[in-house]
Amino acid sequence: MARVIGLDIGTTSTIGILLDTETGERRIATRPVTLSSPQPGWAEEDPEEWWRNSVSILRELGGGVSAVGVTGMVPATVLLDRAGRLLRPSIQQSDGRVAAQVAEIAAETDATRFLARTGNGVNQQLVATKLRWLEAHEPDVFAAIGTVFGSYDYINLRLTGARRIEQNWALEGGFVDLADGRVAADLVALAHISPDQLPPLAASLEVVGTIEATETGLAAGKPVVAGCADHVASAFVAGIVRDGDLLLKFGGAGDILLATDRPVPDARLFLDHHLVPGKFLPNGCMAASGAVLNWVVATMAAHLPPETAHAQLDALADAVPAGSEGLLLLPYFLGEKTPINDPLARGALVGLGLHHTLGHIWRAALEAVAFGFRHHIDVFDELGLAVRRVVASDGGARSAVWMQIAADVIGRPIQLLHGHPGSCLGAAYLAAVATGGLPDWEQIGRFVQPATTVRPDPARTRTYDAAYEKYRALYPALVPHFHGTHAA
Repeated sequence: MARVIGLDIGTTSTIGILLDTETGERRIATRPVTLSSPQPGWAEEDPEEWWRNSVSILRELGGGVSAVGVTGMVPATVLLDRAGRLLRPSIQQSDGRVAAQVAEIAAETDATRFLARTGNGVNQQLVATKLRWLEAHEPDVFAAIGTVFGSYDYINLRLTGARRIEQNWALEGGFVDLADGRVAADLVALAHISPDQLPPLAASLEVVGTIEATETGLAAGKPVVAGCADHVASAFVAGIVRDGDLLLKFGGAGDILLATDRPVPDARLFLDHHLVPGKFLPNGCMAASGAVLNWVVATMAAHLPPETAHAQLDALADAVPAGSEGLLLLPYFLGEKTPINDPLARGALVGLGLHHTLGHIWRAALEAVAFGFRHHIDVFDELGLAVRRVVASDGGARSAVWMQIAADVIGRPIQLLHGHPGSCLGAAYLAAVATGGLPDWEQIGRFVQPATTVRPDPARTRTYDAAYEKYRALYPALVPHFHGTHAA
């Protein structure tokens, strides 16, 4: 059978795609997800909502499928008790409550050796930091933990009854030794848990079980594939395969991923396995990208119709010159992950004058995300990793104003895509390859095609070169304020 389903367990929505691998026909269904921030810097969600959404989507898309693949946020932390019941809401990858725990682990480990072993530095992304926070602040929950795993691991459990952890969740979570690709007991011990509280490791292509959940409407016995991280799936769908291919992912968070033929550990970045075996994706994640724009709408443009607010603000921003007439926005609204790895960082709006308008503020927010991507490209350059081609994807890529700003800021052409529905397609494609429905990784171009190329304007790039230097100076100047006024 040629029909496969991919599910994406995302931060703001659950998305499913039904893909016919022979005809290319596809149907998409989506359900909203509630992100909760009960205290400053916190980010939590209800895994039961993910499951309800998944069931609803699977029933809508219908039966008659040969396999299912699931992708999702990494490394969200989901906890079950020893009877398999959820203990609390998930702690999301963007959660910034763990500054003290990051410092603890940094003091206990050799940073250079940890980076070389795991491919990732000691930062708030590590699952160990979340578990230590729970040990200190929710000891009853910590004592009851039977299983620790991720967002799509939890959905796979509900679909099949199988407890497994996918390799990229475990790698970004800080549990895998790159030397042998296995979960290491001493790395698990940093989380103050035992190895048996982590399910067995699974490669992305591995079939972890078969459908048992009758409420989904799917036929029992159909295979479910381990899946992968959402940004990894999105990069593959965008054609980020050859060494030097770079993806700018304009979602609620801002992801930037570079394809390489070897692992390149650096404390300023994260490291993931590519879907294509043997390849890697050194990458970064800005904790708030589209989320900053949504904040501007909610706090300053609530008078605009929600369905047209972004487009109307884009029109206002397009009338503002490059550089927003001296206005700079620092987009660290949820702290920041890469490349500064500072959960205590905060957002800032600098240079405001009475001549500035809502259009200036909106443009400054668009420019801030582009500056953040350029900061990561600087890191790749310092590591000697050549960027040969740049592709943009996800919802923000539909904004012509934002894409022109991004091209001008980084000074490189940006390839847009036609037919890129997001990470769900990567999960579906993965399921098809794993179960023989597609022969290899080379056919993704059948389902996603190149669209417009946005080319930088040299004059605006020179303007942004100067503005970028001022942007880079903001965070170091404000660190004493951030660290002196926000409790760990």
